[in-house]
Amino acid sequence: MKTFCGRANPTTGALDWVEESEEYDYHQEIARSCYADMLHDHDRNVKYYQGIRAAVARVKARGEKVIILDIGTGTGLLSMMAVTAGADFCYAVEVFKPMAEAAQCIVEKNGFSEKIKIINKHSTDVTVGPDGDMQTKANILITELFDTELIGEGALPSYEHAHQNLVQDGCEAVPHRATVYAQLVESELLWSWAQLQPVEVEGARLVPPPAVSRCAGAHSVCDIQLSQVSPRSFTPLGPLCTMFSVDFSKPVSSAFQSHSSQFAAESGGRAQVILSWWDLDMDPSGSIVCTMAPSWTYPQPKRAPWRDHWMQSVYFLPVETRVTEGQQLSLTVCHDDYSLWYSLQGWSGPTRGVHTDAPPSRPCCTCQAHLVWTRPRFGELNDRRRTESYVSALRSVLREDSVCLGVSDGSLLPVFAHVLGAKKVLRHSSLQVLEANSMKGGVELLEIRPEQLTSNDVGISVLMGEPYFSTSLLPWHSLFFWYCRTTLAGLLRPNATILPCSATLHMMAVEFQDLWRIRAPCGTCEGFDVTPMDEMVQQSLDFRESREAEPHPLWEYPCRALTQSSAVMTFDFTQRVPQESISSQGSLPLIRTGRCHGVVLWMEYHLTDDISVSAGLIGPISEQGECEWSRHRKQGVYFLRSPWESSGDGRAAVSYSLTFEPSLGDIKMDFSVQSQ
Repeated sequence: MKTFCGRANPTTGALDWVEESEEYDYHQEIARSCYADMLHDHDRNVKYYQGIRAAVARVKARGEKVIILDIGTGTGLLSMMAVTAGADFCYAVEVFKPMAEAAQCIVEKNGFSEKIKIINKHSTDVTVGPDGDMQTKANILITELFDTELIGEGALPSYEHAHQNLVQDGCEAVPHRATVYAQLVESELLWSWAQLQPVEVEGARLVPPPAVSRCAGAHSVCDIQLSQVSPRSFTPLGPLCTMFSVDFSKPVSSAFQSHSSQFAAESGGRAQVILSWWDLDMDPSGSIVCTMAPSWTYPQPKRAPWRDHWMQSVYFLPVETRVTEGQQLSLTVCHDDYSLWYSLQGWSGPTRGVHTDAPPSRPCCTCQAHLVWTRPRFGELNDRRRTESYVSALRSVLREDSVCLGVSDGSLLPVFAHVLGAKKVLRHSSLQVLEANSMKGGVELLEIRPEQLTSNDVGISVLMGEPYFSTSLLPWHSLFFWYCRTTLAGLLRPNATILPCSATLHMMAVEFQDLWRIRAPCGTCEGFDVTPMDEMVQQSLDFRESREAEPHPLWEYPCRALTQSSAVMTFDFTQRVPQESISSQGSLPLIRTGRCHGVVLWMEYHLTDDISVSAGLIGPISEQGECEWSRHRKQGVYFLRSPWESSGDGRAAVSYSLTFEPSLGDIKMDFSVQSQ
């Protein structure tokens, strides 16, 4: 059956009614689930297998029948490991129906149907008894309920319920224990993602509004590939602290808790950021450890396992605090049933560590900016080089009689235009930077969206945008600026300046260091056939007639360029959005050896004829093909169905066919690799 779904179009700004299959959301969830990433995590798989073998052996040594409860079984991999290790029976619980069905197929395909029962329920709905889902309580609890923050997927409530209802007293657990670590650091780079910084324009120092600078920010974790943040980007102010552990073999509480670690500051600086990760001890002795530590903590960083399902966490302190070397500090972590937050206090003695004071409350955004802007957006607004480009471009186009309109979400361009001497500036952002710097006069806040202006409004001589819109996911979604410009065409003066004047879509073919794993089929995983899962994911990826690009922040995911980068499509903002489509075809020779996993696409904005800002590559490609990517925007990634082995002699090329459909605001794309 088909149904009409109303979806806001991020490029055109219109509400589109799209005819979709009732299975659309179902297939989208499967296609983006990245189950393969976990199965490709060999380190994780091996450590689980070792822990399961050890737990089964301990229970058998006690002369007991081994009954497994596997919560969040996914493909059934851990249950199959348990049966292979000698378990008598496994109850494998999976709440996501498509995955439960795939697990059933995988269990049958591998010959474990008689010893593994797939239960398609949330674990808290599972019953025990003669007529229940489980005949008897389990004596080994196996789980994979963790996320980057450890407890963000509801691990604690699930464990709490399991110990109360589904497992025997004194059960074994795999993993046996989790331990959370944290380190206090100063980092201009990371702190720029949390707070708006002062900016210098024409000798004037513009400061953020007090409401923003005093705000504790959003409490949600910032999960990133911390391995891609160079240790040169931060200064440790204290040692790596063990914050708390959870023993999964004993009853677990999901109630609020707080834990503190005391230490002397190892160096002076500004206490701003907490870096955090966790370990899993798969056995009670702690001899089988699966760690989420970033690669730069390893003696040989290249040997660190890569995972995207479990990354590292960055937490921002509510207030930046100056500390001195040797100062006694107390770092406190609090958690409820789903999230963590940190605070820092001076420590005057042992009583402080046992919380005679009330525990710190969860940070809460009071300025609204942290609720509207993403952390990369804060980083973008704080990027001095980027700001200089916009200021230089504005300086070159503004005149004493300029009337400017800013079309971007939460942009500082209206502020810059005012400082640079524009006669009048219109803005539709409620950001209070002007008021904070006593320069409210001359800049008007629009109570309507720019496209709702009428001919009664003043003629616009400079239409400016970054462009940035909070609804944008893929690079070309920011073409919404073009649609706004088209709507406003009747209000522009005859020789009005459009800034940026144009944009170009760029592409190149790449070899990913690790990101390819999220789309690569597994086939066999640790000796078990998981092809039914591969087939399920591929079916969902093929659900649409044409494949789509995905947004990924490539600064976190290293890749090598196998072709030159090339501008493949141009959008002229000085003209209205055309009625007809814009098409581009061509090919890029593969000039470096490597495995071509896909194509990367990004936008570059040409502010003036000689000033451009890239939302993709921000430096030249090295001779070996290494790339440096903007941290502020996500790039588009189109994965090839099968990787191509490039010999680098230019005899093979990536062919492309791109079509921008103005009525849809989308780019239809097709890529293939052909030998020449």
